[in-house]
Amino acid sequence: MLPTPSDNVDFLEATYRKIFPQDLEFRDRAVAHLEQLTMPHWALGDLMDLAVDLAGMTRSLKPQVKRKKVVVMVGDHGVTVEGVSKYPSEVTAQMVYNFVAGGAGINALARQAGADVVVVDMGCATDLSELAKPGTILSKKIGTGTQNIAHGAAMTRTHAVMAVEAGIEVANQLAPDVDVFGTGDMGIGNTTPSTAIVATLTGKSLDELTGRGTGLDDEQLDHKKKVLERILQINKPDPRDGLDVLAKVGGFEIGGIAGLIIGAAAHRKPVVVDGFISTAGAMIACKLEPFVRDYIICAHRSMEPGHGAMQEKIGCRPLLDLNLRLGEGTGAALAMNLLEAAVAILTEVATFADAGVSGPPVS
Repeated sequence: MLPTPSDNVDFLEATYRKIFPQDLEFRDRAVAHLEQLTMPHWALGDLMDLAVDLAGMTRSLKPQVKRKKVVVMVGDHGVTVEGVSKYPSEVTAQMVYNFVAGGAGINALARQAGADVVVVDMGCATDLSELAKPGTILSKKIGTGTQNIAHGAAMTRTHAVMAVEAGIEVANQLAPDVDVFGTGDMGIGNTTPSTAIVATLTGKSLDELTGRGTGLDDEQLDHKKKVLERILQINKPDPRDGLDVLAKVGGFEIGGIAGLIIGAAAHRKPVVVDGFISTAGAMIACKLEPFVRDYIICAHRSMEPGHGAMQEKIGCRPLLDLNLRLGEGTGAALAMNLLEAAVAILTEVATFADAGVSGPPVS
């Protein structure tokens, strides 16, 4: 039984202790089976690697991946007043209403993938209480958006802990009815804190990492880099301390994503990580508990230049590269189709012996 925040033990530490690496025996058994399938050796490449990962994560040669949920974490950002996004912060709440109405990109792609969409209010500046009821969104609001990180910390360390804990709580709540989690985000301005996170945790330059977000032109992009330089100079986040990074330059929804990933790993559930913002959350999660990496599946490589550096840092190769830059969990929903394909290969393709097909010569 997993701990709850009300337990007498430290909630985060108790959750970390529930996380173990993938099971090597099931990985080996999956490899042995896949090597006997009626095809040239490892002819379906990355899909066969994914099948091995799923066997190791779930401790099964018949991984369950049918029940899928994309969890869209929502939070506003004080730094939007610095002109780092083409859209005003009001769009965050407007898009939440669009999610609930089923009209956003994530809704369409989740329906195609047979996945449910769960929206979580981690820190929207707008009061969404009228939506916070079963079947609409979950309320885990830490605050009404972060502080302006161009002038100081995004949040207190206590609020950073609360954000991660809230994400774990969501995973705990949903896990009994979920085989596969997907991460998503909504928060105008959130490529700026995500860039600050990747710059801190990789040591790479802002010129290498800073992207156009919602479509900045060259002048706006240059301004965004200057704002980011100020953010890092003022806050000086400690790259050795994931909670310090989250508190100083992160976002409530990024903390929620980190917690969701940690919670999924504690339940031994695969978690398909979407784009740039989701991977910032994954970086924080891996900093807090490195074993969560064994449950992360990177959905795709986005157009944000820093996304590749994030994936390289956590050691995760993306399944897709489609020039996506929407977020919301759209890439995660697309990649969920590949999980079903990988399981079909593992469980439905005949072996040489079963099919009476001559195998390759034994050397």
